Amino acid sequence: MLREGTLRSTGDTPTVHPGGAREILVLCHRIPYPPHKGDKIRSFHLVRHLAERGWRIHLGMLADDPGDLIHREALRPYCASLAVQRMPWWRRLRSPLGAIRGTSFSVECFRDGSLQDYVDTVLASRPIEAALAVSAPMAEYLRATPGPLPPRMLLDLVDVDSEKWRAYAGRTAWPLNRVYALEARLLGRYERLVSEMFQITLLVTEAESSLFRRIGGAKDKVRTLSNGVDLEYFVPPDPAARVRGRTVFCGAMDYRPNIDAMVWFATAVLPRLRRRLPETTLTIVGANPTPPVRALAALPGVRVTGGVGDVRPYVAEAALSVAPMRLARGVQNKVLEAMAMGKAVLATPQAFEGIEAVAGQDLAVAPDDPEAFAAAALKLLLSPEAAASMGACARRRVEQGYSWSARLAPLENMLG
Repeated sequence: MLREGTLRSTGDTPTVHPGGAREILVLCHRIPYPPHKGDKIRSFHLVRHLAERGWRIHLGMLADDPGDLIHREALRPYCASLAVQRMPWWRRLRSPLGAIRGTSFSVECFRDGSLQDYVDTVLASRPIEAALAVSAPMAEYLRATPGPLPPRMLLDLVDVDSEKWRAYAGRTAWPLNRVYALEARLLGRYERLVSEMFQITLLVTEAESSLFRRIGGAKDKVRTLSNGVDLEYFVPPDPAARVRGRTVFCGAMDYRPNIDAMVWFATAVLPRLRRRLPETTLTIVGANPTPPVRALAALPGVRVTGGVGDVRPYVAEAALSVAPMRLARGVQNKVLEAMAMGKAVLATPQAFEGIEAVAGQDLAVAPDDPEAFAAAALKLLLSPEAAASMGACARRRVEQGYSWSARLAPLENMLG
């Protein structure tokens, strides 16, 4: 049996790979399956899109959650070969090497010798025409390989992650704020450095693309490739499922922007709503809730589900989907998914950024001020007809241009 991390065939040639197909190396910092959280959603649809268009994919990836290892089998039909390496918790202890090596804490955290062996083997033994590195840390595998690089290489930064760390530093007390500020500087320098070795650097919104150009990224190489939504999976439910006063939030609950959003909404906004509409509740749906999130369940009207197999029933029951993000970058998939299900969505400007929709028609937008956000939520909760009309507009909006095939269509020209 071949160990994980070695080049191995999936056996029978998948039907999505016709004879003579072009070959591509794709590197992801997390197993892109199941596609139920931000980076996994985008990575999975990139892989599926490439496979459906005839590319033979060699997929290298890491698993920071041991439970994700069972999902590698779901990816085999899309791949000519694949390798996955576990990323144990202690790997984070060597992150400070980034300050010594001139990379970053994130890059060192995701560095793996066995995955590097896989990358080197694929590049040396296969006629690889292109490479796609999803996230800055995965660019290091191409930067470190001793062999020749593919003639076409794309770096998908998705968001300018260094700016995320800068935002964390601004909202964190000493001494962690110093650590976050250092990572912002290290990763920002690294993002600019590796963008020079790729033909194209991708960002998920025009705002992120403009930001990367502004801070010194390879200006003439930056392109925007936005996210889509699965319009066949996320469909409008029976209106009878809706529960008066119920609000919902879906997201990974060990992710700091989501934690911040829920603590703020549950403690600062929800009490204001319940004073005017006592039956108002909040359902927080998402895996790995941290202690601050679990503690919210003790508040009146708050339910914390933890991980669920399917978020759709929880969204179906909601009268309003909220996205009260105060720390946010790029496109919020949770917003697109709720819109696809025909739900009225209330978002902060931070969560609305990158969504091509009309505020006030396709979704509601309110500032991250407790009184203003509560007033906007109450307006929709007290008017089911207005919420339903907004939800119908939301569904039409995503149908008009948010299919994954439409969003990823420019990828073909970028790969040459």
